[in-house]
Amino acid sequence: MRSLLRRATVTAVCAGLLWSVTPAHAQSTDSTSASGRWADRATQAYDALQTHLYEGADHHGLYLEHTPRQDTDLEHSFLWPLREAAAAAVDMQQLPRTGPHYRRDAAERFDTVDLYNGATDRPGYQSYLPAPLGTGGDVYYDDNAVVALSQLDQYEQTKDRGYLKQAEQVVPIVSRAWDDDTAKACPGGMDWFDSPNNTVRATNVTALSAQLAARLYTHTHKRTYLDKAEKWYGWVYSCMRTAPGLYANDRGDDGSTNETLWTYNSGAMIGTAAALYLGTGDRAYLKKAVEDAHGSLAHWTRGSRLHDQPAVFNAFYFKDLLTLDAVRPDPAYLKAMSAYADSTYKSNRDPATGLYRFQPSGGGDYDAARPAATLGQSAMVQIYATLADATS
Repeated sequence: MRSLLRRATVTAVCAGLLWSVTPAHAQSTDSTSASGRWADRATQAYDALQTHLYEGADHHGLYLEHTPRQDTDLEHSFLWPLREAAAAAVDMQQLPRTGPHYRRDAAERFDTVDLYNGATDRPGYQSYLPAPLGTGGDVYYDDNAVVALSQLDQYEQTKDRGYLKQAEQVVPIVSRAWDDDTAKACPGGMDWFDSPNNTVRATNVTALSAQLAARLYTHTHKRTYLDKAEKWYGWVYSCMRTAPGLYANDRGDDGSTNETLWTYNSGAMIGTAAALYLGTGDRAYLKKAVEDAHGSLAHWTRGSRLHDQPAVFNAFYFKDLLTLDAVRPDPAYLKAMSAYADSTYKSNRDPATGLYRFQPSGGGDYDAARPAATLGQSAMVQIYATLADATS
């Protein structure tokens, strides 16, 4: 049985919940051929990532930002693309038959991520490599949250408690982001990055941090994680929700609201609600997760909206939908993910190299003039590997 279902099932049992239902995405009569097709595409995309963007063990396991390298690129990638490459390796471990071959790669990715962890009086993973490998960068709280989420994914696959401990160490970092200024409109929410120059409270930081805390609660049963998850989730739900499954991007300290919608904000709230349900048994969270899943799908599957979103944001969104599917099955989730993955394989892949090219936004139509990016390439690996696992 696939690892997504194992994760949900184990968590549910720990929470005192018993589920005997099989997720909708496990019910295909042609699962072997579907899983093999997705696995082949994941392998192709991963091989292209490693051939064209990975710098090798001699370069500390780092990646390029783009290929070909652009004049404005730094020597190595920023943290976010590396995190996505790490998530890609984690997901490749789930492939039927060949998954064990990627265990060493996944372990190496996390060693490389640690190079971005700056030793300062305000600890955290920095946006760029600190000395001696780079000039350092700000601590972005969303970067830190997603690094910890990948560490949790790796813990769930390997049972190596070192990854669980690393994920727990991020909670005090993201907790610094909480803004308790009661004079601001809709008090609460989390700063985007650690700087006096920060002027926004961001949906992505707050929702992803809530997801981290909720998942940690299911593993540790530490009440402090549940308290944080519920507070952080509650702020996004009450202050940023514009419609079922749709969340505005951020609130400015000046009282303004950035109404931009992104798929990963939808996904983070679905994933958090599902985790809170699994951890507590409170069906109100399951109801919210399902409402947000249905509302977001109705929006994002209209016209070219999914196609136009950054591929990396869609990777987040689809994984969160399948996490919900593991406890409340709905074939619409896998259908949307499969349709996007199939379409992008046909429209955005360079058959000569296996690299994916998008618009400057990271999504949209194929653009031959644009370089391929570690961010987008890693996202496609994750999508195909997750589909291979989900349909096996």
